[in-house]
Amino acid sequence: MNGFRGLILGGATLALCSGIAQAGVDAKLLDMLLANGSISKAQHAELVRDLAREQRADKRASKEKLDKKDFTAYQQLAGWAANTKLTGDMRVRNDNINIEDERKNGGRDKDRQRIRARLAAITQVNPEVEVGIQVATGNSSDRRSTNQDMDSYFDKKAVWLDLGYIDYHPMSIPGLKLFAGKMKQPWISMADVAWDNDINPEGFAAQYVRKSGTNTLTTSASYMILKDNVDGDGVEWDNDLAVYTGQLAYAFDPADTMRLTIGASINDFSNEEQQLPSPPEVVVGLRGNGNTTDAFRLYEGFGQLDVIGLPLPLSLYGQYVVNDASRDFLGVEDGGEDTAWLLGLRTNLVGIALDYSYRDVERNAVVGTLTDSDFASGYTGSSGHKLKAQYDFLKNFNLTVSWFLTESDAASRLKPDDAEVQTLMIDLNAKF
Repeated sequence: MNGFRGLILGGATLALCSGIAQAGVDAKLLDMLLANGSISKAQHAELVRDLAREQRADKRASKEKLDKKDFTAYQQLAGWAANTKLTGDMRVRNDNINIEDERKNGGRDKDRQRIRARLAAITQVNPEVEVGIQVATGNSSDRRSTNQDMDSYFDKKAVWLDLGYIDYHPMSIPGLKLFAGKMKQPWISMADVAWDNDINPEGFAAQYVRKSGTNTLTTSASYMILKDNVDGDGVEWDNDLAVYTGQLAYAFDPADTMRLTIGASINDFSNEEQQLPSPPEVVVGLRGNGNTTDAFRLYEGFGQLDVIGLPLPLSLYGQYVVNDASRDFLGVEDGGEDTAWLLGLRTNLVGIALDYSYRDVERNAVVGTLTDSDFASGYTGSSGHKLKAQYDFLKNFNLTVSWFLTESDAASRLKPDDAEVQTLMIDLNAKF
């Protein structure tokens, strides 16, 4: 029996010393071997140290395995969060509009305080697909505004879907983007004569950007739906009130200190002509906010010159629009009022960003319900000045003052010609 026990202890000692079976030996067995004289104190101490090192290594390996498992589970459970970017902004505005001869009570004059809150989530679903969703405040579903009046006895404010799109950008064709849904304007907008900047159109679009050195070529095309089956003549898509757009823009450096961007666009509206059955039953179309025509096909030219190396930075920009389809309508002979133009400049003086422009927009040059809602209170048949100054207090936090001194043939209901429209907006903006 003693010989058998000695054989076992000797085998265990050999395993410990050779390192063949260290994982199966614990501290209690080492103490037993020391007690019966099978190992010396020096050997015991050495084996205890070896065992401690092995246990620490096993613990680290186990932890790394657990961490990797937990991380994989996290990716599967909330992987979308790691690929999602949240952006937004908050604006508080004082808005004052004074229209000559317009009624002061119940008229179009305004002196109001407003807020705007927007929150967007942009998710990279995979390397080729992006999804964007944005909600925003607004007094109504007005396409040109996300402002909400401070009014109604502290009632809660409405929130609307402002964006909801899919962006497919195939890796096999760098520079190409395909959009579907309610999206940001997929074309370059040098100024806001034809399109208010707050409008997010709905439909389908393609954009392609090609860069070569300092030269950039940008093209875009879209089919945007304004109203489904506008003429009641069937449910086919070609009966929808829609706009087809195309744009080509080119940016290059004519000199070391200059950057020039030039481009041209077309916005061709389909089924926009007023439907007037006999006797009239429905009136559907785009005519509004000063328009006296019911047909629109807009050709646009635009450009911007950026100059560096001057005592002050300088950008000169312009836009020209003509409505090639404008016609007299319902006995009003204003079809020839079909042209709009804008010239402006931007600079920065002692930390204040300045933007000045002058524009002249004839009654039927652009769609009145789509043009800039702030200039001349959003009406065509207008001309005048816009001055904007912005001062950044801190990063992503600024004060903006915008002043419009304009005249309009449509903004005042009591003075149909050249009514003065003054607008002052003071904004406190925070972005994240």
